[in-house]
Formats: sequence, C-alpha cells, structure tokens
Amino acid sequence: MKIGILSRNANLYSTRRLVESCLKHGHQVEVIDHLKCNILIEEELPRLYYVDHYLEGFDAIIPRIGASVTFYGTAVVRQFEMMGVFSAVKSRGLADSRDKLRSLQLLTKSGIGLPKTVFTNYSKNVESIIESAGGVPIVIKLLEGTQGLGVVLADTKKAATSVLEAFNGLKARVIVQEFIEESGGADIRAFVVDGKVVGAMKRQGKQGEFRSNLHRGGSSQIIELSEAEEQAAIRSAKALNLGVAGVDMLQSSRGPLVLEVNSSPGLEGIEHATRLDIADEIIKFIERNAKQ
Repeated sequence: MKIGILSRNANLYSTRRLVESCLKHGHQVEVIDHLKCNILIEEELPRLYYVDHYLEGFDAIIPRIGASVTFYGTAVVRQFEMMGVFSAVKSRGLADSRDKLRSLQLLTKSGIGLPKTVFTNYSKNVESIIESAGGVPIVIKLLEGTQGLGVVLADTKKAATSVLEAFNGLKARVIVQEFIEESGGADIRAFVVDGKVVGAMKRQGKQGEFRSNLHRGGSSQIIELSEAEEQAAIRSAKALNLGVAGVDMLQSSRGPLVLEVNSSPGLEGIEHATRLDIADEIIKFIERNAKQ
C-alpha cells in the first residue's frame, strides 16, 4: 500500500512515528508538505502537483494539518478524496473540528455533555453573557486559539467584563464557557481511532495554572476511562465524522463534559503517557478501510 502523510515537518514526533509504523507494516510511505501542493482542477481529472511531479498511486493519506493552514490543508485533503484516495481524517470532519463554534453545535446536537457555552457577535451586554455562562469565574476563549493560547480565566465580574470588552474592541470572536471548578485544573485526552478509544491520559496543569496543555508545562499520566467517558469520546468523534480524533474532556459532578475534538492530535504525549503504540493503531485503521 502507498500511504502519504500530509505534514510540514518530517522530523516531528508524530510524523516520524507514523512513517515508522508504515514501514513496519511493509507499506510505501511519502511525507508531503501540503502547502507545496498545487491543486489542478480539470473536468473529470482532479490531480495534485507536488514540487516537480504529480502525486499518483496513493491508496491512503494521513492528514497532519496545522491549525494556521486549515483552509489550504483541507482543500488538499479534499482533492485527494476526489482522486479516490482514502483519508484517515475526512476533509469535512477536519473543517468542522477546526470551527470551534460549529463543532460545539454538532456535539450538542448529538446530546454530548458540554460546559455552558455562550457565543456572541461583539455584544455590549457583557453582564448577561457572563450570567448565561453560569457567572464568574468563567473561561474566555479565542475562536482561533490553540494549545491553550488565547484562553483566559476571569475570576471576578470586573475582570470578565474588562477581558470581554477588550476582545470586543479588537473585533476578536470569543467563546465564553462555564468554569468547572471540580476538575482541579486537569482534563482527559481520549484518543479515538475508527470508533474505538485506543488510549487515554489525564493531563494536569502545573501549579497555579488552570490550563492542562502539555505545551504549557502540564504533566500527564495514563487513566482508565469510565464507561460514560469512553462513550462520550466515541460519540464525539462520530458526531464530527472523524476516524482519528483526540477528544478533550473535563470530569465534573454531572459527568464528562467535552471541551474540544482535535482532528490532528499529537502522538507524543499520549504514547509517552500510556506506553501504547498509537501510530500502529492508525495504520491498522487504514489497512481495514483503504481500497488497494
């Protein structure tokens, strides 16, 4: 089987592990920088030109698309799909997961538990927004933020008002969410492949930090999910039509609450925490689904 990995850096941990797993399974593999792909649109002949050659003969691709290049990366994935190539992450699922507002709408439509969330179009009625999210403390998130960037915890009504007014003044779109105090600055990342949880870890924010992102100095450890947590992760991936997904959840007094569904979840943190071969699970998923 010939597999393409869409990644801008062949030396990244996740990319290297996927290449290793492809080779271990006896597949031909090529790392493709999706920003260097030219999309050729011709009647009944969708093609991709890469550097100095056409991309042909691929059975499957594994998109590793960064948030900052979602638009073009999704277009490249869509072109591969039009060429009849199986994608481990569908273009529609990739686009929906990167639109935080739409992803939350799709999740709630599927009956998945979420923190109380408010989105508004630069409303000046800040006080009602705060109350709709359950009152302070609240979490304010930039729609375009990643890895904990653009996320603010406002402890008081005055602080929340100041932050919201500042973002409104910058014309920055934000989501306002209920703060789940009982989570204790920790969250769960469940890694879902082909409708099954193949690994899970609990991430704890460093002292004094409510964000648990490993990129921000958080720690991680393996965790055994409850039945409710496992089902929430599986249903979340299904709601966004993702074959591969990292589902982030909070443990709360009313059950698991999904924060976000990541369509290009990193492998380093989950593999180190669980000691499981997650890359191998992704290749097995492709082998079960790609047409050769």
